Amino acid sequence: MKKRALSKCPNLDEEDKLRSEGYELIAGIDEVGRGALAGPVVAAAVILPYPANVPWLALVRDSKELNSRKRESLFELINREAIAVGVGIVPSQVIDSVNILKATKMAMMQAVENLSRQPHFLIIDRVTLSQCPIPQRGITRGDKLCLSIACASIVAKVTRDRIMEEFDQIYPGYGFAQHKGYGTGRHISCLRKLGPSPIHRLYFAPVRNIIASQSSGPLASCHSEPFAFCHSDPERSEGEESHSG
Repeated sequence: MKKRALSKCPNLDEEDKLRSEGYELIAGIDEVGRGALAGPVVAAAVILPYPANVPWLALVRDSKELNSRKRESLFELINREAIAVGVGIVPSQVIDSVNILKATKMAMMQAVENLSRQPHFLIIDRVTLSQCPIPQRGITRGDKLCLSIACASIVAKVTRDRIMEEFDQIYPGYGFAQHKGYGTGRHISCLRKLGPSPIHRLYFAPVRNIIASQSSGPLASCHSEPFAFCHSDPERSEGEESHSG
C-alpha cells in the first residue's frame, strides 16, 4: 500500500529570501470569510520576529488545517510574540455594495494600516493590492507555504469566528456560531425558514435566489442595521470546514 504523501508545512523560505534582498519587516497577509453567505470578510497582517526563535512556529499551519482549540492557542501566541499584528474587517453591507474581491482587498488594506510598524514588504495569499505603495508579492497557496501568511490566516479566522459567535446571540436561529455564515445545509434551511438577517450578503446567489423565490421585497430593506462591532479581539465550524475561506 502506498503511503500518503505528507503535506509541506509552511516555512520562512520566502521571508528569508526577501531579507537577503534587504527587506527587514515583512508582513504576511490573508483573509477569511470570502465565500460565506453572511457576516464580514476579515483580513489580518502579521510581521513575525527575526530571527524567529519561537518553538510554537513549528505548529503553525493554514487555519483550515487546525481545529478551533489549536487556532485559539496559536492566536494568543501570535498576538503576544509577533512584532506587529493588524486586522481589517469589512461588513456584509459593504461587500454587497462593492463586490467581494474589492471588499477583501479593503480588509487587507485596513489590516496593513492597523499594523503598529510599517512593513517594508508584503506577501499576500493569492492577490496583490494595487492601491498600496508598499512592495509586495501575491503567492498562490501562500497560507500553506509561508509562515507569516499562515499566521495571518489564524488571526483572521479566530477574529471572524468570534464575531460570528456574537452575531449568533444577536440574530438567533440561523446557527451562526456553528457554520460561521457559510452555506451549509443547515444554514440554507434556516435561511429559507427565517429569511435573510441584516448580516446576510444579499447579492450572493444562494441568498438572492431565496429572496426572489419568497418575493420578500427589496433587497436593501434587509440591511437596515449597521455593523456594530468591528473589534480586533477577536467561517466554518468543526466538521464544516470544507468551504473556501
